[in-house]
Amino acid sequence: MKEMIYLEDVCLDFGSSFSLDHLSFQVMSGEVFGFLGPSGAGKTTTMKLLTKQLLKKSGEIRILGKEIDKVEREDYERIGILSDTSGLYERMTIEENLNFFAALRNVPKNSVRDTLENVRLYDQRKTLLKKCSKGMKQRAVLAASLLHKPELLFLDEPTSGLDPATIQEIHKMLRHLNQQGTTIFLTTHNMEEADKLCSRIGILNQGKLIAGGSPRELKLEYARDEIEVLTTDRETLKYPKNREGGERIRELLEQGRCLTVHSQEPNLEEIFLLLTGREF
Repeated sequence: MKEMIYLEDVCLDFGSSFSLDHLSFQVMSGEVFGFLGPSGAGKTTTMKLLTKQLLKKSGEIRILGKEIDKVEREDYERIGILSDTSGLYERMTIEENLNFFAALRNVPKNSVRDTLENVRLYDQRKTLLKKCSKGMKQRAVLAASLLHKPELLFLDEPTSGLDPATIQEIHKMLRHLNQQGTTIFLTTHNMEEADKLCSRIGILNQGKLIAGGSPRELKLEYARDEIEVLTTDRETLKYPKNREGGERIRELLEQGRCLTVHSQEPNLEEIFLLLTGREF
């Protein structure tokens, strides 16, 4: 697999404190990489570094295989960005906005129609942006970031504040994009979203990467050392994962008192709280 993003020992500070503290990770071609953490952890700061909106203090950053200082305009034509500031114009229709950005990027006009259809906005294309719902606006911003068919897509909290139906729709679009070969770098507060979408995640806290791996790997690494039994009396009993616990469970099974036996697996939010003690 080709390297798309690479950071090693990256530091950035604002005054007396580190915003990013020796941050290291990489993202490979075809991945959906989830960058997770609470507000103020450094997620958006990292994205701004990767898109050259901020400059690092020290360390190494490579984008699309190039040192970030050597990344040029044509390289950024291979990248799409969706951030909290859309850049779209409220007094223009969805279609007018996309035509404008298509002209800026020298994208063929027929790509506008294709992109509108892909994000399910073609029928609403004549709607003024200021009259769009938040979900429609978010899909319009996503469309603008996809017009030029980027290889690498940066998404900063793409479903924040949206209703469940719109979130599900955007998730479906992102899966389709990834299946077509787009590498996605996703920042989110939403642990369930990360679990559903991401092939690999990094958990950031106070500017430091404190854990990383696939959602499944993290759940196995931080699995609880106990087994939960639901008895025929509807009582929930917990036993340690050792010989003594096994003997107690066998006794219950022999007595016919067990309805279910399972080893509880933590979700990503529980893992985060375990590692940091912080709420989202």
